[in-house]
Amino acid sequence: MRRPVFDLDVLRTFVTGVELNSFAKAADRLGRSTSAVSAQLKKLEEQIGTPVLAKSGRGLMLTAMGESLLSHARRLLELNDSIFQTLHENQTATTVRLGLQEDFGEHFLSDILRRFVTTYPMVNLEVRIARNAELLTLMDNGGLDLALAWDTGYISPYATRLGATQMHWIGSREMPARNMPGDSPLPLIMFDAPCVLRSAAIQALDEAKITWRIALTSPSVAGIWAAVAAGLGVTLRTRIGLPGHLAIIPGLPAVQTLGYVLHAATEQPTPAARLLATLIKESLQSP
Repeated sequence: MRRPVFDLDVLRTFVTGVELNSFAKAADRLGRSTSAVSAQLKKLEEQIGTPVLAKSGRGLMLTAMGESLLSHARRLLELNDSIFQTLHENQTATTVRLGLQEDFGEHFLSDILRRFVTTYPMVNLEVRIARNAELLTLMDNGGLDLALAWDTGYISPYATRLGATQMHWIGSREMPARNMPGDSPLPLIMFDAPCVLRSAAIQALDEAKITWRIALTSPSVAGIWAAVAAGLGVTLRTRIGLPGHLAIIPGLPAVQTLGYVLHAATEQPTPAARLLATLIKESLQSP
């Protein structure tokens, strides 16, 4: 048996009339005549097979069936309107500005972009790969819609802590910098200060009374990996984006985990920005 299909225009008339407490006002708002509205209500009751409105003095009130229909009709109309809004936004050339640490960019950016463009092919993505301090400054100045950054204790109004990852001492497999005379300072490959990983490394070594020196600084993670691979020293980073030719070095002081936070520019991001945030969260939670 074929099930009847509700006419969304009829349901909209019904919901609007109930919300305005007047079907005459509903006719004006919807641009219809009162006779057309009456015909729609009659059609609705015939389709359901029972009255949805009953007389109450000079007005009308909902029957038990009418109350149930009102709840379902609202959900149907909300879903209908949401679908059309999403489809419209998918074809609108808007822009979402995303800021990432270089570690995260290498780790999952291509997968996120592929999944994002499937849903929002007309939305432009501006991706900024930068260090933590620069990302947070851009967020403060309204230069980004979303920023994935290390948790340094900075608090923004619309931030979500997504998790944490372990920091490790990393060196070359072929030329481990730890294998050197005991009196020599440990050579470190680091970002320039300020850097949360640099600070954590120095603090751990100082507490363990291990002497160290900054052997090389680089403005990029790629530069750090290259210097470590060449055996110029060790670095402190996470496993995120760790190249296969580098190795975790044992025997150095343990360090704590490092959290990561997704900062949003507003409490209610656009649907496209919300999807991007969801994809980032899912990617970080993937094994």
